[in-house]
Amino acid sequence: MITIDWDRLHLEAKAIMLNAYAPYSKFPVGVAALVDDGRIVSGCNVENASYGLGLCAECGLVSNLIASGGGRLIAAVCVDSNGEFLSPCGRCRQLLFEHGGNDLLLMTPDGPTPMSVILPWAFGPDNLSS
Repeated sequence: MITIDWDRLHLEAKAIMLNAYAPYSKFPVGVAALVDDGRIVSGCNVENASYGLGLCAECGLVSNLIASGGGRLIAAVCVDSNGEFLSPCGRCRQLLFEHGGNDLLLMTPDGPTPMSVILPWAFGPDNLSS
C-alpha cells in the first residue's frame, strides 16, 4: 500500500504552478498527483491567444503520466496562485477519472474526496463496448 504524502503533493502542485503560462487570464494553476507506482506527476495550465485552445493543468498532468510510463492516479492536489485548493473543471474531472477511476482522491478544502463524489455517475472506458 502506498502512503499519500499530501503535504508533498501540495508543494509539488504549488511549484509547478509557478511554470504556468497564463498571460491572458492571469490565473495560473498547478496540479500534482501520486501514481500507483509511487511516482509523482504534475502539470500546469498553458493558455493560448486563441482562448479555446488553452490547456488546463490536468491536461499537462495526464500527458506527463502517459509520457513517463502510465499507471493509475491515486491522489491529486490542484492549486491556484495562492496555493489554495481548486476543483478541476468538468473536462478535467473526466480526464482524471479516466486515469484514476472512482477511487482517485482529490484534495478539497474539506479533505481528500473520492472521484466518485467529485464526478458522480462518471462515464469511462468500462462504458464502451470493445
